[in-house]
Amino acid sequence: MASPRLETYCCPNRDAATQLVMNFQPEVFCGVCIGSASVSLLLTILQLLPKKGQSLRKMPKASSSSTILLLISICDILGGLGMIFRSSVWLGFPGFIANISVVNGTDVWPSAFCVGSAMWIQLLYSAGFWWLFCYAVDSYLVVRRSAGLSTIVLYHMMTWGLAVMLCVEGIALLYYPSLSSCENGLEHAIPHYITTYAPLLLVLVVNPVLFRRTVSAVASLLKGRQGIYTENERRLGTEIQIRFFKIMLVFIICWSSNIINESLLFYLEMQPDINEIPLKNIRSAALITWIIMGVLNPMQGFLFTLAFYGWTGWRVDLKWRKREIPWESMSSSTVGENAYPSPVNYQSNIHDSKKISTTDSQQTDEAISMLSEGNTSGDDRLTRSSPIYQGW
Repeated sequence: MASPRLETYCCPNRDAATQLVMNFQPEVFCGVCIGSASVSLLLTILQLLPKKGQSLRKMPKASSSSTILLLISICDILGGLGMIFRSSVWLGFPGFIANISVVNGTDVWPSAFCVGSAMWIQLLYSAGFWWLFCYAVDSYLVVRRSAGLSTIVLYHMMTWGLAVMLCVEGIALLYYPSLSSCENGLEHAIPHYITTYAPLLLVLVVNPVLFRRTVSAVASLLKGRQGIYTENERRLGTEIQIRFFKIMLVFIICWSSNIINESLLFYLEMQPDINEIPLKNIRSAALITWIIMGVLNPMQGFLFTLAFYGWTGWRVDLKWRKREIPWESMSSSTVGENAYPSPVNYQSNIHDSKKISTTDSQQTDEAISMLSEGNTSGDDRLTRSSPIYQGW
């Protein structure tokens, strides 16, 4: 799982709270992490693979929102691989892991593995948090018609830039002046914990606000098309609202245990002796949430695909081949079948008021289609494309 305690453990003079959780049944904990991450990894890949009976959705270009959803899944897959690798080494080479605790040891590889694997896991999950924040922003901008074609480039710069900067900054402050002689005390570790949990708390606090504003904007957008709010449009708005609710529900389920665990460990660190009898219940709660983290954190990848796309089925199409779509030659009849012209073509007809009205309606339909993607009924989902199509 992703926790700043993984990096803190790499310090030979680690605190007692970190020592408590990291030395609690390490074989069982690593086995839980491997099992949960492996199941999530396989099911996530299964969800993303193209399925039999699916056809390409006729859209002019993969939307930023669809690409972001796929990137979130990729971050979860890579983070899960990091968990599997770290836990496997922990189980398979106990002597190698024991050298991490050696003060002024000559073998640098145990420490390098400890820091490198912990940074890999933190970086990928932190990037996933930033991508989830970008998804909420992009959903709102799409409905407000403020998102341009190059917005995804800005999202890449912001996500990877902030993830790398916060990760490196937190690690540098944690291991100052050196890995073999980390500073004692809680003060030097606090910046590392802040840089780890800042994107998580950002998603937890800001995303619900953005999702709520997006749902309100969708309702106004649907009413503005014909001046009425029909039953179909109300149902479509509800589907979008449910989609956002499922995303936040998965996020809270998978990461609330981290916040609880870190709060308990932080409280223990401030005590003069964490082994005191009055602190027994606190220690037990910290160890229980630690195991829960090992189960729920890796499962985020699979649960998110369920929230994004629903269950896509078992029937993988091994003969799948991506088809070329001649967007430039799309006729008006194709447009009538829910295929939307490229935004570049809109500008050439800007002086024709009738075509502008049609374009506005098509832009509205496209925005709603992006947000409601993956929330249709079982029969309709067979005509939807694989998440791989939706993302690229």
